[in-house]
Amino acid sequence: MNIKIIVGSTREGRYADKVAAWVLKQFAKHQNISAEVVDLKDFDMPFFDQPVSPLYNQNPYPHESVVRFTSKIKEGDAFVIIAPEYNHGPTAVLKNAMDWVYHEWNNKPVSFVGYGSVGAARAIEQLRLHAIELQMAPIRNAVHISGEQYFPVYFGQGNADEMFAHAEKQNDAMMEQLLWWAEVLKKGRN
Repeated sequence: MNIKIIVGSTREGRYADKVAAWVLKQFAKHQNISAEVVDLKDFDMPFFDQPVSPLYNQNPYPHESVVRFTSKIKEGDAFVIIAPEYNHGPTAVLKNAMDWVYHEWNNKPVSFVGYGSVGAARAIEQLRLHAIELQMAPIRNAVHISGEQYFPVYFGQGNADEMFAHAEKQNDAMMEQLLWWAEVLKKGRN
């Protein structure tokens, strides 16, 4: 089973890479799973500007970074998106990355680990809608790290291990459901 953990923030001083490392560590506890962090910082994709949606496009992707990103998405059997909440929504760079790809997302489950105000619940709800349009299967369970847990850690006044320990039950439930759907949908795709 190939799981891709997508880091949904590229800004300087972000916390997303620490969350992604924690999620990767949780997947390492399971056998027969290959989990990989896919960091959007490594894919300098321009804002989507093509005349044809990826749904209908028959031509190769026009940018090398998009070709590399699409290849990573194609490899994945399931996805965990690390989703900080900016202004009550997901990051622009994450939405843009999702928009560049279509067929490679289809019929694969996705879950979210969000952090920030209200545990990034508003950003995750929007991302679930985007995922449905990409013919993905957004699962119910997600990890929500609330602002009261996250902000003290981010500003150096809290304990990250304690914050992540607080989220382990949510993460276990999310992983169990994600892996179940990944197995079922992989059989369906094959």
